[in-house]
Amino acid sequence: MHKTQLDFARSGIITEKMQEAALAEGVSPEYIRDGIAEGTVIICHNVKHGNGRPLAVGKGLRTKVNANIGTSADDLDISKELEKARTAVKFGADAIMDLSTGGPVDEIRRAIIAETTACIGTVPLYQAALDAVRTKKKAIVDMTVDDIFAGIVKHAEDGVDFITVHCGVTRSTVERMNGEGRLMDVVSRGGAFTVEWMAYNNRENPLFEHFDRLLEIVREYDMTLSLGDGFRPGCLADATDRAQIHELIILGELTQRAVAAGVQVMIEGPGHVPLNQIEANILLQKRLCHGAPFYVLGPLVTDIAPGYDHITCAIGGAIAAAAGADFLCYVTPSEHLRLPTVEDVREGVIASRIAAHAADIAKGVKGAVDKDVRMAKCRKKLDWEGQFGLALDPEKARRLRAESGVADHGACTMCGEFCAYKVMEDAMEKRQAAKG
Repeated sequence: MHKTQLDFARSGIITEKMQEAALAEGVSPEYIRDGIAEGTVIICHNVKHGNGRPLAVGKGLRTKVNANIGTSADDLDISKELEKARTAVKFGADAIMDLSTGGPVDEIRRAIIAETTACIGTVPLYQAALDAVRTKKKAIVDMTVDDIFAGIVKHAEDGVDFITVHCGVTRSTVERMNGEGRLMDVVSRGGAFTVEWMAYNNRENPLFEHFDRLLEIVREYDMTLSLGDGFRPGCLADATDRAQIHELIILGELTQRAVAAGVQVMIEGPGHVPLNQIEANILLQKRLCHGAPFYVLGPLVTDIAPGYDHITCAIGGAIAAAAGADFLCYVTPSEHLRLPTVEDVREGVIASRIAAHAADIAKGVKGAVDKDVRMAKCRKKLDWEGQFGLALDPEKARRLRAESGVADHGACTMCGEFCAYKVMEDAMEKRQAAKG
């Protein structure tokens, strides 16, 4: 049987992937190995992803950022999605999820994988649904169990590193949602597909019912299971309700089964969550899912900021990551409005990177604050090139300074000749001269 990174870690073996991940994280290979063995760290890397780099996610490591891209039936331009992938990686995304549901999705996914060395994630249920509708001329609810698993195998063969699977969307969870009542019901696309399929066929979710079959496939490729939150809240009013927590309990149980089978797992989380509930959500996930890495969408802390949801996401993401979330899925200014543009992707990545870095400083992640210290020194010296080099978005920083008109005094146009740095420097020089 093919050995996974989890198998090796449990045997006390440090693999090349562990060594590479440790070097990237600035920690010891033993730390990575021990974290994988206990399920608090994962390495996302499909054995078929030849050009991909192993990505370590989890406890004590730098908070990672994912960028969602992909076509829809209304926008099928492959070249645009490839440009988004390049932009996301250029500005610091650690992973890219291809969520394409329009056009030649197989070609798009393979092109994205070939385009970058970044970690790649997908939702194979979209593939199964599209294949059923296009190839077999069936409705989504007419997908067979084999259709669903064929989509997973196809993505595994292409080299996808982690797959989102909504295994916790069960008939019992639907009953709990209906019993309590929700303002927005199910907002997850994969979750909605699954709920519709279960209702039409009067059957249990195949990914829950045949979870062992899923584990066999994932294990063969050493992919990471990203256990999706099909009942994530789509608005603040639905946050931390019965359906969300019941699904989380199920995901905790499935986590134990996956880890026992040698499969690495991370857990996906909400969603739209009020500020005062974010930390509780992280603590619940970590407790119920045995410390597995937590991958959150946002969370968005208000519902009334369309056009600025990259900001609502960054606020929630910083709080979530500081409380223990390990992986932030970005949100762009286009969230809830349209498919994001290339510029939207750039802004979304930067916003989530700000959140991730701020949280890493709060968590005391090794080396996180070092760049901030260097930036402060450059600012004090009015070393603009040094500041640009340390900036999360050097291009924008350089452009904004240039647009203001650079004066001979060397300061920015906010304070000009009355720049506090210059005033203090002059005062120190005068003091030194007086002493001399």
